[in-house]
Amino acid sequence: MSRILLLLVCLMCSSPALHAQGEPPKIACYASEEDNAPHKRKLWDGYEISLGPVANPQEVEYRCTAAVYNKAGRVVFRTSGFNVVFDEDLTGEDFDGDGKPEVVFRTDTGGGNHCCWGYIIYSLSPNPHKLFEIAMDGKVDFEKDKDGKMVIWQRTSVPGGFATSMAGRPFAEKVSRVRDGKLVDATSEFCGTHDPRFERSDLTPEDLKKLKNAGEPGYETLEDAISTLESRTAQHVYCREYDEALKDLNLWPADKREVEIKSLLHAFGEEYPEFAAKLRESGVKK
Repeated sequence: MSRILLLLVCLMCSSPALHAQGEPPKIACYASEEDNAPHKRKLWDGYEISLGPVANPQEVEYRCTAAVYNKAGRVVFRTSGFNVVFDEDLTGEDFDGDGKPEVVFRTDTGGGNHCCWGYIIYSLSPNPHKLFEIAMDGKVDFEKDKDGKMVIWQRTSVPGGFATSMAGRPFAEKVSRVRDGKLVDATSEFCGTHDPRFERSDLTPEDLKKLKNAGEPGYETLEDAISTLESRTAQHVYCREYDEALKDLNLWPADKREVEIKSLLHAFGEEYPEFAAKLRESGVKK
């Protein structure tokens, strides 16, 4: 199955996400628009948000800002960017399991470069504090498990030894939960579910033969095969299926394999030390 078809299946078959992405947000500020109106919205326990353009938008880089005020009128949190959105669908959800609702913003610090949007989840209990941030490299789904606990599916850009186009970038799925007020990796907990969001695509023998041309002139025509294998390898790492990841690496010709291993060591060396140790045992040094 091609990666494109797999993505379509993923979108059709995934569990319903909490975040509805159809209607444009009502409380938002965009640097590209000249008529951004200021917004205010009361929350709970005396808190209130304001969102809109900064006072002198032509004089600063980030032209949009949002703040949370306490009942005394003091700012307890502020986020600024080229674009800022108050997420009305996710605000009010309990992300950390303490029985209290959270406030959610989406902020763009890259100016619409498709790289720098991110979710900011902010808690007001017991004292105001930022809970966590989630980069929006790819699709992010916020779901509830059977016990009503928040589960966050995040499609993330993964390392690769050979450059691809923006459309052909390799991605893999990570799953997180909030435990003790912190975002923690829970991917391996879900890897046995056969969820179509996980990168498990196969390559044909013909695709594997073509990998010998990776990095050579004109290799851009191979990016689907390259991206598929790099995505699957990273997915194995996220799932802590390290032996399967090594099997994927062995599908590369020896000289190309070395490039891939160095890329993985650089990207995953600190977060996945056990996998890094296995890579170093293979004889390729960082």
